[in-house]
Amino acid sequence: MSYFSHLECSVPCGAPLLDPRERHFLCECGAPLLARYDLNQARNWARDSLRGRAPDMWRYRELMPIFDGESPVTLGEGFTPLLHARALGRSIGLERLYIKDESLNPTNSFKARGQSAAITRAKYLGARTISLPTAGNAGNAAAAYSSAAGLACEVFIPKDAKRPFVDECRLYGANVTLVDGLITDAGRLAAERGKPRGWYDVSTLKEPYRIEGKKTMAYELAEQLEWRWPEWVVYPTGGGTGMVGMWKAFEEIERIGWIARQARPRMVSVQAENCAPIVRAFEQGRERAEPWEGARTIADGLRVPRAIGDFLILRAVRESGGTAVAVDDRSMVAGMLTIGKHEGVSAAPEGGAAFVAIQQLAARGTIKPHETVVLFNTGGALKYLDLLNHNP
Repeated sequence: MSYFSHLECSVPCGAPLLDPRERHFLCECGAPLLARYDLNQARNWARDSLRGRAPDMWRYRELMPIFDGESPVTLGEGFTPLLHARALGRSIGLERLYIKDESLNPTNSFKARGQSAAITRAKYLGARTISLPTAGNAGNAAAAYSSAAGLACEVFIPKDAKRPFVDECRLYGANVTLVDGLITDAGRLAAERGKPRGWYDVSTLKEPYRIEGKKTMAYELAEQLEWRWPEWVVYPTGGGTGMVGMWKAFEEIERIGWIARQARPRMVSVQAENCAPIVRAFEQGRERAEPWEGARTIADGLRVPRAIGDFLILRAVRESGGTAVAVDDRSMVAGMLTIGKHEGVSAAPEGGAAFVAIQQLAARGTIKPHETVVLFNTGGALKYLDLLNHNP
């Protein structure tokens, strides 16, 4: 059965709880909305019931934004491998380094999770056209899941995005608009065109459901690590939906009794040196991140000068006792090559950045040799292979 009950403001601001059977995007105060569940009733849901379920993210559907009688829009996303990266770990003195390899999702990235959940909800809310700005992978996933749902898709992407991202959107039948500027500029144009036409906007954190797809990464970690948390989760952070979603999931999992309350993972937000608003805000002790001027990096997913959920990302990092690390582009490419050489894993620059951050934290003694560390490789290298032929 579904325990999905309502939506509420992430601040919260005192706004009334909202009915998820109606369309809602941001709270009236402008903050992201979060999907909520009847967690007291969900304590009746035994984790043993997962045995024999399909190995995808919808195995956790009782705490997903889907009602009884509805079917998810799915391409088999989720339940990606958690690989014990022994050789990679030895190279930096870590015994228990793991890679959560999100590159094996449909459309080659973790974005498949969020779009599966968001477009499932959009379909049942009567959407006909999906719209979003993207740096690349989110647009690819939105286009694919829109096609699977029988919906039209409008993608707004910076002109300087890599050609494979643009072509893949078109492969799935999306209409692509190339935009001068960054993803924030693409977002403004998408809103200007989409709002009067009634397009369903699946921009990062501007609707409540991409978080719900991304949170399943935490459910999988718990299950794959036999219901214990790792000490560290190291996560490349652009819009930050995955970071916010996993922090939300840790609480849900504890409250339904699947894991006894214990120290949660320390969350590490990894950003690009030349687009690091979260790192700067963390270091300055701020609750919000100022927009980053002149954002540039080879890692398209990290070129987000301002995240609407910045305060939620910073909250997760601080409450967990984690930290935030910036990595330069040259080191990201070196990280990609090191992961590939040692483990045979196809890592995008974002995954390379996460490895470099772990390397730095281990060298400082912040991460101890015996601690369990999970590196999130959020996408594959195939759309970035040109980077291996030159030094950025």
